[in-house]
Amino acid sequence: MRSPASYLAFVSLLSYATARPQAIPVVQEVPAAKVVALKCGRLIDGDGGAPVANAIVLLEDDHIKTIGTNVAIPDGAEVVDLSAMTVLPGLIDCHTHLTMQMGGNYWKQLATTSAVDHAVLAPKYAKATLDAGFTTVRDVGCGGWVDVALKRAIDAGEIPGPRMVCATLGVGATGGHFDESGLSPYLEIHEPSGIADGPDALRHLIRDEIKHGAGVIKMAATAGVLSNEDSVGAPQFTLEEMKAIVDESHMWGRKVAAHAHGAEGIRRAAEAGVDSIEHGSLLDDAGIALMKQKGTTFVPTLEVGAYLLEHAAKMGIPQNQIDKSKQIALQSRDAVKRAVAAGVKMAFGTDAGVFPHGLNAREFALLVGCGMTPMQAIQDATKSAATLIGWSDRVGRVAPGLYADLIAVEGDPLADVTALEHVAWVMKGGVVVKAPAKK
Repeated sequence: MRSPASYLAFVSLLSYATARPQAIPVVQEVPAAKVVALKCGRLIDGDGGAPVANAIVLLEDDHIKTIGTNVAIPDGAEVVDLSAMTVLPGLIDCHTHLTMQMGGNYWKQLATTSAVDHAVLAPKYAKATLDAGFTTVRDVGCGGWVDVALKRAIDAGEIPGPRMVCATLGVGATGGHFDESGLSPYLEIHEPSGIADGPDALRHLIRDEIKHGAGVIKMAATAGVLSNEDSVGAPQFTLEEMKAIVDESHMWGRKVAAHAHGAEGIRRAAEAGVDSIEHGSLLDDAGIALMKQKGTTFVPTLEVGAYLLEHAAKMGIPQNQIDKSKQIALQSRDAVKRAVAAGVKMAFGTDAGVFPHGLNAREFALLVGCGMTPMQAIQDATKSAATLIGWSDRVGRVAPGLYADLIAVEGDPLADVTALEHVAWVMKGGVVVKAPAKK
């Protein structure tokens, strides 16, 4: 029982506490948005309309706010003078391999390098891609989930590189394009595998890939060039297996990109409902008709064939793979010409990594050579590519609300599309990552 004195002391303390003025909440000031105004000599916005002369693009932090020819530049805005250049949306490559770059002895590299070697060099390839004006890529297959680690480092701002949609492990059949053949049966490769057979095993594999960060699923619907099957285009999954891959991927909200050279494999993949056909070298008229019916997007990758024709013998590639690359290089251009003429949906991709990263824009001239106009080729790598990867609300156009991903080139790429091979200025998310040296 408290004494009277202690009770009075408690009451006195309570009165003091309740009588004290309450602390005033501290209101943190929100920092003002960074505003940047780009003065563009010519603006190609990615939507396919005529270029706009003397356009102003107003940026707020990492997004585009306003575009026009009579836009008032706010006081205090940073002004970037690109009045001598053509400004475009950041380019998108839908078929890259940022964690590899071919060269050297094929068999030696297979036996002596690992995902760790690829991880060490991947930032170099990512920077070369970004400097070439490609601010977004769909990276379609690598080992050891190095692509996901690279994406996380880029997204965190730890290293420079493009925005990435990652496929993780390529999904292939036993003995097929993603399953290295030609090795001794007593030699084991200890690394995560994307090889599975049968609908149930393939569904389990898709779930495991998504668990580890896959934003898109890459499937080998046919044999390939840079692997040791006899055929370049034989189908490697049944239609039932392909449907299981597509159904499971779509259930989890992932699109499916199908590596497919041969005509039968292309038709099976399109019938199964894949979102894109990659390469499509031996595409026939029946495949074109089916792709149009299904709304399948074609990602041709012409530059890789052109590069291999010229350099394969110096790259340490086995002769059987060189022979296959020669077999399909010219056929692939004919397939693209017919697809362009037929109005098949298309998106830009290169297979960079088989050839050196940073040369991606060489694809533009090849597409124009197959019947595209320069504007169509540019849209292929901007609006159309953004639609394919499911990011049309983020990238691919110069429009309010989208990321401030922009590039600038000297000259007019509509008059000479090879101007895109020499990107002088690159901005990603409102930050300039490449600019001409000051004179």
